[in-house]
Amino acid sequence: MAALAGVMLKATRNGSIPQTTISLVQLRAGQLVGSTYHTIRQTGELRKAGETEERITSVATWRDSPYFTDAERVALELVEAVLTPSPSGERVPDELYAKVAQQYDEKALWTLTIAIGQICFFIPVALIARPIPGEAPGKNYRK
Repeated sequence: MAALAGVMLKATRNGSIPQTTISLVQLRAGQLVGSTYHTIRQTGELRKAGETEERITSVATWRDSPYFTDAERVALELVEAVLTPSPSGERVPDELYAKVAQQYDEKALWTLTIAIGQICFFIPVALIARPIPGEAPGKNYRK
């Protein structure tokens, strides 16, 4: 698991997307699935990166928040589409893909896709093992 995590981390840090955008997307993913661990972890990462409390706290309401760029908005829309069931069965319609492609070139789009996949890889760990936020990795699982 650690090897795959390292590969995904390296892939998302290729410089094609700001790390802030990746953290915003992963924070929204944690919120959507109800993972306290991921929500607290990504909030901490954003604070360490110098993000404002307004931006961090308004991720949950990004659609009407004035604090995000168009590129960040479409990235947040994409992670919501991936993680939210759709009555039609289609989660990422062509219109959304076109919006994402307007903001991100091919490398950045794949980086964003991997960033969403990365958080989705760890969601079951967080929901099943329920690690305690702030505790040292490997020693933070509830018994």
